[in-house]
Amino acid sequence: MTYDVCIAVNYYAPYVSGLTETARVVAEGLAARGWKVAVVATRHDPALPLRERLGGVDVHRCPVVATIGRGLVSPSFAATVRRLSRRSRVLHLHLPMLEAGLITGLRPEVPVVSTYHIDLWLPPGLVARAATAAVRVSSAITLRRSAAVVVNSDDQAEHSRMWPSLRRAKRYPIAAPCLDRRGGSPGYRTTSGPHIGFLGRIVADKGLSYLLAAFDDITDPDARLLIGGDYLTVAGGSVIDEVRRAARRDPRISILGLLRGQQIDDFYASIDVFALPSVAESFGIAQAEAMMCGVPSVTTDLPGGRYPVTATGMGAVVPPRDPAALRDALLETLAWDASVRERGAARARDLFGSESCLDRYEAVLKGVQA
Repeated sequence: MTYDVCIAVNYYAPYVSGLTETARVVAEGLAARGWKVAVVATRHDPALPLRERLGGVDVHRCPVVATIGRGLVSPSFAATVRRLSRRSRVLHLHLPMLEAGLITGLRPEVPVVSTYHIDLWLPPGLVARAATAAVRVSSAITLRRSAAVVVNSDDQAEHSRMWPSLRRAKRYPIAAPCLDRRGGSPGYRTTSGPHIGFLGRIVADKGLSYLLAAFDDITDPDARLLIGGDYLTVAGGSVIDEVRRAARRDPRISILGLLRGQQIDDFYASIDVFALPSVAESFGIAQAEAMMCGVPSVTTDLPGGRYPVTATGMGAVVPPRDPAALRDALLETLAWDASVRERGAARARDLFGSESCLDRYEAVLKGVQA
Protein backbone atom coordinates (compact mmCIF):
# COMPACT_ATOMS: atom_id res chain seq x y z
CA MET A 1 0.00 0.00 0.00
CA THR A 2 1.18 3.55 -0.69
CA TYR A 3 0.68 6.40 1.79
CA ASP A 4 0.35 10.16 1.62
CA VAL A 5 2.42 10.49 4.80
CA CYS A 6 4.51 8.20 6.97
CA ILE A 7 4.72 9.46 10.57
CA ALA A 8 7.56 8.20 12.77
CA VAL A 9 7.36 8.56 16.56
CA ASN A 10 8.98 6.48 19.31
CA TYR A 11 5.86 6.16 21.50
CA TYR A 12 2.32 6.05 20.12
CA ALA A 13 -1.18 5.38 21.39
CA PRO A 14 -2.26 3.96 23.74
CA TYR A 15 0.76 5.57 25.42
CA VAL A 16 -0.18 9.07 26.61
CA SER A 17 2.08 12.13 26.58
CA GLY A 18 1.89 15.55 24.98
CA LEU A 19 4.21 14.49 22.17
CA THR A 20 2.33 11.26 21.57
CA GLU A 21 -1.04 13.01 21.61
CA THR A 22 0.20 15.54 19.06
CA ALA A 23 1.29 12.73 16.75
CA ARG A 24 -2.00 10.87 17.23
CA VAL A 25 -4.31 13.87 16.74
CA VAL A 26 -2.43 14.96 13.60
CA ALA A 27 -2.37 11.42 12.19
CA GLU A 28 -6.06 10.74 12.83
CA GLY A 29 -7.05 14.24 11.79
CA LEU A 30 -5.32 13.87 8.43
CA ALA A 31 -6.87 10.43 7.97
CA ALA A 32 -10.31 11.93 8.59
CA ARG A 33 -9.56 14.43 5.83
CA GLY A 34 -8.88 11.64 3.36
CA TRP A 35 -5.11 11.20 3.73
CA LYS A 36 -3.63 7.70 3.71
CA VAL A 37 -1.54 7.68 6.88
CA ALA A 38 0.99 5.22 8.28
CA VAL A 39 2.52 5.54 11.74
CA VAL A 40 5.71 3.72 12.69
CA ALA A 41 6.38 3.42 16.42
CA THR A 42 8.03 1.08 18.87
CA ARG A 43 5.94 -1.58 20.61
CA HIS A 44 6.36 -0.04 24.08
CA ASP A 45 3.97 -2.63 25.51
CA PRO A 46 4.62 -6.22 24.35
CA ALA A 47 0.90 -6.94 24.62
CA LEU A 48 0.18 -4.59 21.73
CA PRO A 49 -0.11 -5.97 18.19
CA LEU A 50 2.69 -5.31 15.73
CA ARG A 51 0.16 -4.04 13.20
CA GLU A 52 -3.30 -2.56 13.64
CA ARG A 53 -5.59 0.15 12.34
CA LEU A 54 -6.45 2.89 14.84
CA GLY A 55 -8.59 5.92 14.07
CA GLY A 56 -8.21 5.40 10.33
CA VAL A 57 -4.41 5.11 10.60
CA ASP A 58 -2.22 2.06 9.81
CA VAL A 59 0.00 1.64 12.88
CA HIS A 60 3.21 -0.37 12.47
CA ARG A 61 4.95 -1.23 15.76
CA CYS A 62 8.54 -2.45 15.97
CA PRO A 63 9.65 -4.97 18.63
CA VAL A 64 11.65 -3.64 21.58
CA VAL A 65 14.65 -5.63 22.84
CA ALA A 66 15.74 -3.39 25.73
CA THR A 67 14.84 -0.25 27.66
CA ILE A 68 17.38 2.35 28.80
CA GLY A 69 15.64 4.93 30.96
CA ARG A 70 12.99 6.44 28.72
CA GLY A 71 14.66 5.09 25.60
CA LEU A 72 13.45 1.97 23.83
CA VAL A 73 15.94 -0.12 21.86
CA SER A 74 14.27 -1.37 18.69
CA PRO A 75 16.75 -2.58 16.03
CA SER A 76 14.10 -2.68 13.29
CA PHE A 77 12.64 0.78 13.91
CA ALA A 78 14.85 2.89 11.61
CA ALA A 79 14.73 0.33 8.79
CA THR A 80 10.94 0.11 9.04
CA VAL A 81 10.60 3.89 8.87
CA ARG A 82 12.81 4.03 5.79
CA ARG A 83 10.95 1.16 4.11
CA LEU A 84 7.52 2.69 4.63
CA SER A 85 8.72 6.20 3.77
CA ARG A 86 9.72 4.94 0.33
CA ARG A 87 6.04 4.08 -0.19
CA SER A 88 4.92 7.54 0.99
CA ARG A 89 4.83 11.05 -0.43
CA VAL A 90 6.35 12.64 2.69
CA LEU A 91 8.04 11.50 5.91
CA HIS A 92 7.06 13.23 9.15
CA LEU A 93 9.37 12.75 12.17
CA HIS A 94 8.63 13.67 15.78
CA LEU A 95 11.80 14.79 17.59
CA PRO A 96 13.71 14.28 19.81
CA MET A 97 14.40 10.78 18.49
CA LEU A 98 17.72 8.96 18.77
CA GLU A 99 17.21 7.10 15.49
CA ALA A 100 16.33 10.23 13.48
CA GLY A 101 19.90 10.88 12.40
CA LEU A 102 20.22 7.32 11.10
CA ILE A 103 16.91 7.62 9.25
CA THR A 104 17.73 10.93 7.59
CA GLY A 105 21.52 10.69 7.39
CA LEU A 106 21.15 8.30 4.46
CA ARG A 107 19.15 10.94 2.55
CA PRO A 108 15.55 9.72 2.45
CA GLU A 109 13.97 9.45 -0.97
CA VAL A 110 11.00 11.63 0.04
CA PRO A 111 10.75 15.10 1.61
CA VAL A 112 11.11 15.20 5.39
CA VAL A 113 9.06 17.33 7.78
CA SER A 114 10.26 17.32 11.39
CA THR A 115 8.31 18.44 14.43
CA TYR A 116 10.79 19.46 17.11
CA HIS A 117 8.89 19.23 20.40
CA ILE A 118 11.42 19.82 23.16
CA ASP A 119 15.06 19.42 24.16
CA LEU A 120 15.53 16.03 25.76
CA TRP A 121 15.37 16.27 29.57
CA LEU A 122 16.70 13.43 31.73
CA PRO A 123 17.58 13.25 35.44
CA PRO A 124 21.31 13.93 36.04
CA GLY A 125 23.78 11.08 35.49
CA LEU A 126 26.50 9.79 33.19
CA VAL A 127 24.10 7.76 31.05
CA ALA A 128 21.76 10.73 30.81
CA ARG A 129 24.54 13.04 29.62
CA ALA A 130 25.63 10.54 26.97
CA ALA A 131 22.06 9.97 25.78
CA THR A 132 21.35 13.70 25.64
CA ALA A 133 24.49 14.36 23.59
CA ALA A 134 23.65 11.55 21.16
CA VAL A 135 20.09 12.78 20.67
CA ARG A 136 21.34 16.32 20.10
CA VAL A 137 23.65 15.14 17.29
CA SER A 138 20.83 13.08 15.79
CA SER A 139 18.48 16.07 15.91
CA ALA A 140 21.01 18.37 14.26
CA ILE A 141 21.45 15.94 11.35
CA THR A 142 17.72 15.60 10.90
CA LEU A 143 16.94 19.31 11.09
CA ARG A 144 19.51 19.94 8.35
CA ARG A 145 17.84 17.28 6.16
CA SER A 146 14.30 18.57 6.75
CA ALA A 147 12.42 20.47 4.08
CA ALA A 148 10.32 22.02 6.86
CA VAL A 149 10.48 22.09 10.65
CA VAL A 150 7.46 22.57 12.92
CA VAL A 151 7.86 23.96 16.45
CA ASN A 152 5.18 24.59 19.06
CA SER A 153 6.16 28.27 19.26
CA ASP A 154 8.98 30.62 18.39
CA ASP A 155 9.47 31.08 22.13
CA GLN A 156 10.27 27.38 22.43
CA ALA A 157 12.55 27.35 19.39
CA GLU A 158 14.57 30.47 20.20
CA HIS A 159 15.49 29.17 23.67
CA SER A 160 16.24 25.61 22.57
CA ARG A 161 19.75 24.16 22.66
CA MET A 162 19.06 23.33 19.02
CA TRP A 163 18.46 26.96 18.09
CA PRO A 164 21.51 27.14 15.77
CA SER A 165 19.92 24.39 13.67
CA LEU A 166 16.36 25.64 14.10
CA ARG A 167 17.33 29.17 13.12
CA ARG A 168 18.57 27.97 9.73
CA ALA A 169 15.56 25.72 9.11
CA LYS A 170 12.43 26.58 7.17
CA ARG A 171 10.48 26.87 10.40
CA TYR A 172 6.73 26.91 11.06
CA PRO A 173 5.37 27.64 14.56
CA ILE A 174 2.24 25.52 14.96
CA ALA A 175 0.81 25.04 18.44
CA ALA A 176 0.11 21.46 19.50
CA PRO A 177 -3.46 20.44 18.59
CA CYS A 178 -5.87 20.81 21.51
CA LEU A 179 -9.39 19.46 21.82
CA ASP A 180 -12.39 21.54 22.85
CA ARG A 181 -13.48 19.69 25.97
CA ARG A 182 -16.30 21.94 27.12
CA GLY A 183 -19.49 20.36 28.34
CA GLY A 184 -18.16 18.04 31.03
CA SER A 185 -19.87 17.38 34.37
CA PRO A 186 -18.14 18.45 37.61
CA GLY A 187 -18.17 14.91 38.99
CA TYR A 188 -14.78 15.20 40.67
CA ARG A 189 -15.84 18.12 42.89
CA THR A 190 -16.41 17.12 46.48
CA THR A 191 -16.75 20.46 48.31
CA SER A 192 -17.76 24.06 47.63
CA GLY A 193 -14.13 25.13 48.12
CA PRO A 194 -11.50 25.87 45.46
CA HIS A 195 -10.39 22.92 43.36
CA ILE A 196 -6.89 22.95 41.85
CA GLY A 197 -6.07 20.42 39.14
CA PHE A 198 -3.06 18.84 37.51
CA LEU A 199 -3.29 16.49 34.53
CA GLY A 200 -0.24 14.90 32.94
CA ARG A 201 2.33 12.18 33.34
CA ILE A 202 3.25 11.67 37.02
CA VAL A 203 6.97 12.15 36.43
CA ALA A 204 9.82 14.23 37.83
CA ASP A 205 9.93 16.82 35.04
CA LYS A 206 6.34 17.91 35.78
CA GLY A 207 7.51 19.41 39.10
CA LEU A 208 4.77 17.85 41.22
CA SER A 209 6.83 18.12 44.41
CA TYR A 210 6.57 21.91 44.13
CA LEU A 211 2.81 21.76 43.62
CA LEU A 212 2.43 19.53 46.66
CA ALA A 213 4.45 21.98 48.74
CA ALA A 214 2.42 24.93 47.45
CA PHE A 215 -0.88 23.21 48.24
CA ASP A 216 0.34 22.34 51.72
CA ASP A 217 0.47 26.08 52.42
CA ILE A 218 -3.16 26.60 51.34
CA THR A 219 -5.02 26.23 54.62
CA ASP A 220 -8.65 26.21 53.45
CA PRO A 221 -10.07 22.87 54.68
CA ASP A 222 -12.49 22.78 51.74
CA ALA A 223 -9.72 23.23 49.13
CA ARG A 224 -8.95 20.21 46.99
CA LEU A 225 -6.01 19.17 44.78
CA LEU A 226 -6.97 16.76 41.99
CA ILE A 227 -4.02 14.97 40.37
CA GLY A 228 -4.78 13.04 37.20
CA GLY A 229 -2.47 11.22 34.84
CA ASP A 230 -0.61 8.04 34.06
CA TYR A 231 1.92 6.63 36.51
CA LEU A 232 1.87 2.95 35.57
CA THR A 233 3.35 2.96 32.07
CA VAL A 234 5.33 6.22 31.93
CA ALA A 235 8.77 6.09 30.34
CA GLY A 236 11.65 6.61 32.77
CA GLY A 237 9.68 5.92 35.94
CA SER A 238 7.06 7.75 37.99
CA VAL A 239 7.06 9.89 41.16
CA ILE A 240 3.73 8.45 42.30
CA ASP A 241 5.19 7.31 45.64
CA GLU A 242 5.88 10.93 46.60
CA VAL A 243 2.35 11.92 45.58
CA ARG A 244 0.86 9.04 47.56
CA ARG A 245 2.80 10.02 50.68
CA ALA A 246 1.42 13.54 50.39
CA ALA A 247 -2.11 12.23 49.90
CA ARG A 248 -1.82 10.07 53.03
CA ARG A 249 -0.79 13.15 55.02
CA ASP A 250 -3.45 15.39 53.50
CA PRO A 251 -6.86 13.86 52.65
CA ARG A 252 -7.66 16.96 50.56
CA ILE A 253 -5.43 15.50 47.81
CA SER A 254 -7.03 13.05 45.37
CA ILE A 255 -5.11 10.83 42.92
CA LEU A 256 -7.36 10.15 39.94
CA GLY A 257 -5.06 8.04 37.78
CA LEU A 258 -5.12 8.01 33.99
CA LEU A 259 -8.13 9.83 32.55
CA ARG A 260 -9.47 9.39 29.03
CA GLY A 261 -12.28 10.80 26.90
CA GLN A 262 -15.29 12.02 28.87
CA GLN A 263 -13.33 11.69 32.11
CA ILE A 264 -10.99 14.46 30.93
CA ASP A 265 -13.97 16.69 30.08
CA ASP A 266 -15.36 16.08 33.56
CA PHE A 267 -11.98 16.83 35.13
CA TYR A 268 -11.80 20.29 33.54
CA ALA A 269 -15.41 20.96 34.57
CA SER A 270 -14.45 20.12 38.16
CA ILE A 271 -11.53 22.50 38.69
CA ASP A 272 -11.18 26.25 39.19
CA VAL A 273 -7.51 26.59 38.22
CA PHE A 274 -5.01 24.36 36.45
CA ALA A 275 -1.44 23.96 37.76
CA LEU A 276 1.52 23.03 35.56
CA PRO A 277 4.64 23.39 37.76
CA SER A 278 7.02 21.75 35.26
CA VAL A 279 10.80 21.96 35.34
CA ALA A 280 10.89 20.95 31.63
CA GLU A 281 8.02 21.71 29.26
CA SER A 282 7.51 22.50 25.57
CA PHE A 283 3.85 23.54 25.48
CA GLY A 284 1.45 21.75 27.81
CA ILE A 285 -1.59 20.49 25.90
CA ALA A 286 -3.53 19.89 29.11
CA GLN A 287 -3.12 23.48 30.27
CA ALA A 288 -4.25 24.82 26.88
CA GLU A 289 -7.30 22.53 26.89
CA ALA A 290 -8.12 23.73 30.42
CA MET A 291 -7.92 27.34 29.20
CA MET A 292 -10.25 26.54 26.31
CA CYS A 293 -12.77 25.39 28.94
CA GLY A 294 -12.46 28.65 30.90
CA VAL A 295 -9.97 27.37 33.49
CA PRO A 296 -6.86 29.56 33.86
CA SER A 297 -3.44 27.95 34.20
CA VAL A 298 -0.57 28.73 36.53
CA THR A 299 2.62 27.49 34.95
CA THR A 300 6.36 27.96 35.22
CA ASP A 301 8.50 30.44 33.32
CA LEU A 302 9.91 28.00 30.78
CA PRO A 303 10.31 28.66 27.06
CA GLY A 304 7.43 27.04 25.22
CA GLY A 305 5.64 25.95 28.37
CA ARG A 306 4.76 29.55 29.25
CA TYR A 307 3.56 30.33 25.72
CA PRO A 308 -0.12 29.31 26.12
CA VAL A 309 -0.41 31.67 29.10
CA THR A 310 1.56 34.58 27.65
CA ALA A 311 -0.24 34.35 24.30
CA THR A 312 -3.71 34.45 25.85
CA GLY A 313 -3.30 36.08 29.27
CA MET A 314 -5.30 33.12 30.60
CA GLY A 315 -3.33 32.47 33.77
CA ALA A 316 -0.06 33.34 35.48
CA VAL A 317 3.61 32.49 35.06
CA VAL A 318 5.86 31.83 38.07
CA PRO A 319 9.52 30.88 38.50
CA PRO A 320 10.27 27.14 38.38
CA ARG A 321 10.86 25.34 41.68
CA ASP A 322 9.22 28.09 43.75
CA PRO A 323 6.33 26.72 45.84
CA ALA A 324 5.61 30.09 47.52
CA ALA A 325 5.23 31.90 44.19
CA LEU A 326 3.13 29.02 42.87
CA ARG A 327 0.82 29.18 45.92
CA ASP A 328 0.36 32.95 45.65
CA ALA A 329 -0.41 32.76 41.92
CA LEU A 330 -2.92 29.95 42.44
CA LEU A 331 -4.76 31.92 45.13
CA GLU A 332 -4.78 35.08 43.01
CA THR A 333 -6.03 33.29 39.90
CA LEU A 334 -8.76 31.51 41.84
CA ALA A 335 -10.32 34.93 42.43
CA TRP A 336 -10.81 35.69 38.72
CA ASP A 337 -14.42 36.33 37.74
CA ALA A 338 -16.35 34.57 35.00
CA SER A 339 -16.04 37.34 32.41
CA VAL A 340 -12.23 37.35 32.59
CA ARG A 341 -12.17 33.57 32.27
CA GLU A 342 -14.47 33.55 29.24
CA ARG A 343 -12.47 36.18 27.37
CA GLY A 344 -9.30 34.16 27.92
CA ALA A 345 -11.05 30.94 26.92
CA ALA A 346 -12.16 32.46 23.61
CA ARG A 347 -8.60 33.53 22.82
CA ALA A 348 -7.32 30.05 23.69
CA ARG A 349 -9.87 28.35 21.43
CA ASP A 350 -8.90 30.63 18.55
CA LEU A 351 -5.18 29.89 18.95
CA PHE A 352 -5.07 26.24 19.93
CA GLY A 353 -8.10 24.47 18.43
CA SER A 354 -7.25 21.22 16.67
CA GLU A 355 -8.84 22.13 13.32
CA SER A 356 -6.68 25.22 12.84
CA CYS A 357 -3.64 23.15 13.81
CA LEU A 358 -4.56 20.50 11.22
CA ASP A 359 -5.07 23.16 8.57
CA ARG A 360 -1.52 24.39 9.12
CA TYR A 361 0.05 20.92 9.28
CA GLU A 362 -1.76 19.96 6.08
CA ALA A 363 -0.42 23.07 4.34
CA VAL A 364 3.17 22.31 5.43
CA LEU A 365 2.98 18.66 4.36
CA LYS A 366 1.50 19.56 0.98
CA GLY A 367 3.99 22.38 0.52
CA VAL A 368 7.09 20.21 0.72
CA GLN A 369 5.71 17.94 -2.00
CA ALA A 370 5.41 20.76 -4.53
